[in-house]
Amino acid sequence: MKNTLKVLCILILLLGFTDVTFAQKAESHKRYAKVPAGYLLVLQKGDNIVEQLEAFAKDEKILSANFTGMGFVNVVFGFFDSKAKKFNPSEFKDVELASMNGSIAWQKGKPSIHLHGVVAGNDFLAYGGHILSGTVGTGSLEIMVITHDKKFERVFDEDLGANILRLE
Repeated sequence: MKNTLKVLCILILLLGFTDVTFAQKAESHKRYAKVPAGYLLVLQKGDNIVEQLEAFAKDEKILSANFTGMGFVNVVFGFFDSKAKKFNPSEFKDVELASMNGSIAWQKGKPSIHLHGVVAGNDFLAYGGHILSGTVGTGSLEIMVITHDKKFERVFDEDLGANILRLE
């Protein structure tokens, strides 16, 4: 009986330490923090940029916001063909995101992320445009989000064939 109690006590202690360890690990992977100017997001290798921004907007109940960022990415830019009303994509891997600007609004009850950026490779040539998709590459991606006190909606403009921000 004493041995059984000892084993139970050891198991309880181990489970308690395991919970603390898991909590610390989860906390070390936190992706954003509230700061006086808004929020600072630090995304890590493999993170999907748009998905992380959408999750952040939902979790923090962001009405609308603008953001800037820099870091390392794999990205697909799109150049909008106004005649065909579609984006022509071009992919860039393992590049430095020298600048990213964007906005968070809402569309049909979900966060709508609009972002543009400029990247450069080790040849120092710069490419940029509308970011269709992207993941964080080697290193991290730092994003500063400045929130607004009004909820802005993005709507589809039939004539343009693209989403636009409505300020009403």
